[in-house]
Amino acid sequence: MAGGPPDLVDCERLAEYRETLERHYELGQLPRLQDLLAHRQGGLKAEFGFSRAPSGRSGALIRIEATLRLVCQRCLEGFDYPVAARSEVEFCADAQADAAQSAGELYRSEQGLVSLRDLAEEELLLALPLVPACSAPRECGRAPRLGAEPAAQAGAQETVRPFAALQDLLKKHDRT
Repeated sequence: MAGGPPDLVDCERLAEYRETLERHYELGQLPRLQDLLAHRQGGLKAEFGFSRAPSGRSGALIRIEATLRLVCQRCLEGFDYPVAARSEVEFCADAQADAAQSAGELYRSEQGLVSLRDLAEEELLLALPLVPACSAPRECGRAPRLGAEPAAQAGAQETVRPFAALQDLLKKHDRT
Protein backbone atom coordinates (compact mmCIF):
# COMPACT_ATOMS: atom_id res chain seq x y z
CA MET A 1 0.00 0.00 0.00
CA ALA A 2 1.60 3.28 -1.12
CA GLY A 3 1.48 6.20 1.34
CA GLY A 4 1.99 8.98 -1.21
CA PRO A 5 5.23 10.63 -2.31
CA PRO A 6 8.30 10.06 -0.12
CA ASP A 7 9.03 12.50 2.68
CA LEU A 8 12.77 11.80 2.90
CA VAL A 9 14.50 12.86 -0.30
CA ASP A 10 18.07 12.81 -1.60
CA CYS A 11 18.82 16.52 -1.92
CA GLU A 12 22.09 15.91 -3.84
CA ARG A 13 20.33 13.93 -6.57
CA LEU A 14 17.42 16.37 -6.78
CA ALA A 15 19.83 19.33 -7.04
CA GLU A 16 21.81 17.58 -9.77
CA TYR A 17 18.66 17.25 -11.91
CA ARG A 18 17.17 20.61 -10.80
CA GLU A 19 13.93 18.94 -9.71
CA THR A 20 10.93 20.77 -8.33
CA LEU A 21 8.62 19.02 -5.86
CA GLU A 22 5.28 20.15 -4.49
CA ARG A 23 3.73 18.87 -1.28
CA HIS A 24 0.56 19.51 0.71
CA TYR A 25 0.47 18.94 4.47
CA GLU A 26 -2.42 19.06 6.90
CA LEU A 27 -1.70 21.49 9.74
CA GLY A 28 -2.54 18.71 12.20
CA GLN A 29 0.47 16.74 10.85
CA LEU A 30 2.97 19.43 11.88
CA PRO A 31 3.80 18.76 15.56
CA ARG A 32 5.84 21.91 16.36
CA LEU A 33 2.98 24.12 15.16
CA GLN A 34 0.21 22.69 17.35
CA ASP A 35 0.60 24.96 20.41
CA LEU A 36 0.24 28.08 18.25
CA LEU A 37 -3.01 27.13 16.52
CA ALA A 38 -6.55 28.01 17.58
CA HIS A 39 -7.63 24.96 15.54
CA ARG A 40 -5.82 22.41 13.41
CA GLN A 41 -7.90 22.66 10.26
CA GLY A 42 -6.29 23.80 7.05
CA GLY A 43 -3.27 22.95 5.04
CA LEU A 44 0.20 24.04 4.05
CA LYS A 45 1.25 24.11 0.41
CA ALA A 46 5.01 23.85 -0.10
CA GLU A 47 7.13 23.92 -3.24
CA PHE A 48 10.80 22.93 -3.26
CA GLY A 49 13.00 23.91 -6.22
CA PHE A 50 16.31 22.05 -5.91
CA SER A 51 19.54 23.30 -7.51
CA ARG A 52 23.23 23.87 -6.84
CA ALA A 53 24.05 26.84 -4.60
CA PRO A 54 26.94 29.18 -5.50
CA SER A 55 28.99 27.38 -2.81
CA GLY A 56 28.64 24.12 -4.78
CA ARG A 57 26.37 22.51 -2.19
CA SER A 58 22.90 21.29 -2.99
CA GLY A 59 20.24 23.83 -2.13
CA ALA A 60 16.58 24.62 -2.52
CA LEU A 61 14.27 27.55 -3.05
CA ILE A 62 11.29 26.95 -0.75
CA ARG A 63 7.90 28.58 -1.19
CA ILE A 64 5.09 28.07 1.32
CA GLU A 65 1.47 29.20 1.48
CA ALA A 66 -1.05 28.65 4.26
CA THR A 67 -3.76 30.34 6.27
CA LEU A 68 -3.54 29.50 9.94
CA ARG A 69 -6.02 30.15 12.71
CA LEU A 70 -3.79 31.60 15.45
CA VAL A 71 -4.63 32.73 19.00
CA CYS A 72 -4.35 36.49 19.55
CA GLN A 73 -2.21 37.15 22.62
CA ARG A 74 -4.16 40.33 23.46
CA CYS A 75 -7.72 39.04 23.43
CA LEU A 76 -7.12 35.25 23.30
CA GLU A 77 -9.55 34.96 20.36
CA GLY A 78 -8.74 33.08 17.16
CA PHE A 79 -7.95 35.00 13.98
CA ASP A 80 -6.88 34.04 10.44
CA TYR A 81 -3.26 34.70 9.57
CA PRO A 82 -2.28 34.21 5.91
CA VAL A 83 1.33 33.21 5.22
CA ALA A 84 3.18 33.36 1.90
CA ALA A 85 6.94 33.07 2.25
CA ARG A 86 9.98 32.07 0.28
CA SER A 87 13.55 31.37 1.27
CA GLU A 88 16.70 29.72 -0.01
CA VAL A 89 18.67 27.12 1.92
CA GLU A 90 21.84 25.13 1.39
CA PHE A 91 22.07 21.58 2.67
CA CYS A 92 25.05 20.42 4.72
CA ALA A 93 26.03 17.60 7.04
CA ASP A 94 27.47 19.82 9.78
CA ALA A 95 25.99 23.32 10.00
CA GLN A 96 28.58 24.65 12.48
CA ALA A 97 31.59 23.61 10.42
CA ASP A 98 30.10 24.86 7.15
CA ALA A 99 28.63 28.18 8.41
CA ALA A 100 31.78 30.18 7.66
CA GLN A 101 31.84 28.96 4.04
CA SER A 102 28.25 29.87 3.24
CA ALA A 103 26.60 33.16 2.41
CA GLY A 104 23.11 31.67 2.79
CA GLU A 105 21.03 29.84 5.36
CA LEU A 106 22.15 26.30 6.11
CA TYR A 107 19.85 23.35 6.74
CA ARG A 108 21.23 20.13 8.13
CA SER A 109 20.81 16.94 6.14
CA GLU A 110 21.24 13.43 7.53
CA GLN A 111 23.40 11.36 5.17
CA GLY A 112 22.25 13.53 2.25
CA LEU A 113 18.55 13.03 3.07
CA VAL A 114 16.12 15.78 4.00
CA SER A 115 12.57 15.53 5.36
CA LEU A 116 10.41 17.80 3.20
CA ARG A 117 7.71 17.96 5.90
CA ASP A 118 10.23 19.13 8.52
CA LEU A 119 11.69 21.66 6.10
CA ALA A 120 8.24 23.06 5.23
CA GLU A 121 7.27 23.21 8.92
CA GLU A 122 10.50 25.04 9.75
CA GLU A 123 9.84 27.63 7.05
CA LEU A 124 6.28 28.11 8.28
CA LEU A 125 7.43 28.63 11.88
CA LEU A 126 9.99 31.20 10.72
CA ALA A 127 7.26 33.12 8.87
CA LEU A 128 5.00 33.44 11.93
CA PRO A 129 5.04 36.45 14.27
CA LEU A 130 6.71 36.01 17.66
CA VAL A 131 3.57 37.29 19.39
CA PRO A 132 0.44 36.68 17.32
CA ALA A 133 -2.07 39.52 17.56
CA CYS A 134 -5.12 40.31 15.49
CA SER A 135 -4.92 43.43 13.30
CA ALA A 136 -4.67 46.66 15.23
CA PRO A 137 -5.45 47.14 18.94
CA ARG A 138 -8.70 48.96 18.16
CA GLU A 139 -9.92 45.99 16.13
CA CYS A 140 -8.85 43.34 18.63
CA GLY A 141 -11.51 40.83 19.71
CA ARG A 142 -12.17 42.47 23.10
CA ALA A 143 -12.04 46.10 21.99
CA PRO A 144 -15.39 47.77 21.27
CA ARG A 145 -16.15 47.88 17.55
CA LEU A 146 -16.89 51.16 15.85
CA GLY A 147 -20.63 51.59 15.55
CA ALA A 148 -21.30 49.01 18.27
CA GLU A 149 -23.97 49.60 20.88
CA PRO A 150 -22.83 51.27 24.09
CA ALA A 151 -22.13 48.81 26.90
CA ALA A 152 -25.16 49.84 28.99
CA GLN A 153 -27.56 49.31 26.08
CA ALA A 154 -26.00 46.01 25.03
CA GLY A 155 -26.53 44.55 28.52
CA ALA A 156 -22.79 44.33 29.28
CA GLN A 157 -21.36 44.92 32.73
CA GLU A 158 -20.33 48.43 33.74
CA THR A 159 -16.63 49.24 33.42
CA VAL A 160 -14.81 49.10 36.75
CA ARG A 161 -12.42 51.98 37.38
CA PRO A 162 -10.27 51.00 40.39
CA PHE A 163 -8.61 54.42 40.79
CA ALA A 164 -11.77 56.54 40.59
CA ALA A 165 -11.90 56.85 44.39
CA LEU A 166 -8.28 57.99 44.43
CA GLN A 167 -9.11 60.72 41.94
CA ASP A 168 -11.92 61.97 44.22
CA LEU A 169 -9.52 62.02 47.20
CA LEU A 170 -6.98 64.05 45.21
CA LYS A 171 -9.67 66.60 44.24
CA LYS A 172 -10.68 66.99 47.91
CA HIS A 173 -7.02 67.40 48.89
CA ASP A 174 -6.50 70.12 46.25
CA ARG A 175 -9.47 72.13 47.67
CA THR A 176 -7.94 72.24 51.14
